[in-house]
Amino acid sequence: MRAILLGLLLCTASAAHADPAEEIARGEMLATIGDCGGCHTTDSARPFAGGKRIETPFGTITAPNLTSDRDTGIGAWSDDDFRRALREGVAPNGARYYPVFPYPHFTKLVRNDILAIRSYLASLPAVSNKVASPELRFPYGYRPLLRLWNYVFLKPGLFEPDQGKSAEWNRGGYLVEGLGHCGACHTPKNLFGAEKRRAAYRGSRVAGWFAPRLDNAPRSGLKRWSVDDIVDYLKTGRNAKSHTAGPMAEVIARSTSKMEAADLRAIAVYLKELPAGSSEATISPPSDATMIAGQTVYARACISCHQADGTGAPGVTPPLPGNALLQSGDPLSTLRVVLDGTQNAVMTRAPNAPPMPAYARELTDQQIADVATYIRNAWGNAAPTVSADDVRRIRP
Repeated sequence: MRAILLGLLLCTASAAHADPAEEIARGEMLATIGDCGGCHTTDSARPFAGGKRIETPFGTITAPNLTSDRDTGIGAWSDDDFRRALREGVAPNGARYYPVFPYPHFTKLVRNDILAIRSYLASLPAVSNKVASPELRFPYGYRPLLRLWNYVFLKPGLFEPDQGKSAEWNRGGYLVEGLGHCGACHTPKNLFGAEKRRAAYRGSRVAGWFAPRLDNAPRSGLKRWSVDDIVDYLKTGRNAKSHTAGPMAEVIARSTSKMEAADLRAIAVYLKELPAGSSEATISPPSDATMIAGQTVYARACISCHQADGTGAPGVTPPLPGNALLQSGDPLSTLRVVLDGTQNAVMTRAPNAPPMPAYARELTDQQIADVATYIRNAWGNAAPTVSADDVRRIRP
């Protein structure tokens, strides 16, 4: 432990004497790792000016302006104001931020990383942009309640290195648990919007998709993935096991694809050592009639790209046998891909490869349910049966 803590102290000391340009560049990379622009940028011509509306189960929150404008941004903030916001979720005026801002993860950041991010943000052009106030259902709009939320659910404190693990594992843990805030999407929430720590990384619904398990569950987790598989996925949005779509494709495009190779590998090493949480449910096989119906739809709409055995084409179409996301207990992401296609998922396919078309207008609810059930249970896969009602509830 002393060796790792000494390393952090030395990093802090060196950062204090860093060249300003180097400090800004480091802050830019840290902001990229945290995908800060994903929430705080709506117009690429005005980065970090805020204004993006974020839908939550409790209402709508608008991401604030992080530019150096003194009136509508953070230009008047001190370093301690910025540190307190990230570590404690408290604004300079004492108001509490809603935890859609992932300060429960950012609380783990060391001070020199926080100040590097601030240096980068301060280097950007100031933009005057007063964003809208939150629109939350009663009583969630009553901010003093957040004091109670923080008392119950916020566990402040830096990431604690594990002396029994490698420096690479500890770096990965710092990024996954802290700046990368992976649990914000991949961990299920309770009724109050707090992460269920005992179910960490077991998958959760987010933004109309299902963020899959990141633990080492055999079917729907990362048990079958290697460290290199994870690195490839985070770098390109595809690997020999799966392709991405939905919000994760955007995260990869904005964030992980731009990260340094050493950091990607550290994340992969950490994830590969996450123990499998609760055991996966025993699956009752679908009826023969359902599988035959699904296979009929597959032969008509899917087989030309995904092949009869589901293996697809490497780097072009994702493999279906053993696909962890496909076998998730929640079929939401599978259904979203079938309904909406992947036209906008730019990180999921090889250059010039055709995107998967949308089938929302081509197939009925029952046909989509049948083919989804088929691919989730063919070729050795196993997952719960999908119903027409499941499709109907999310159809655009």
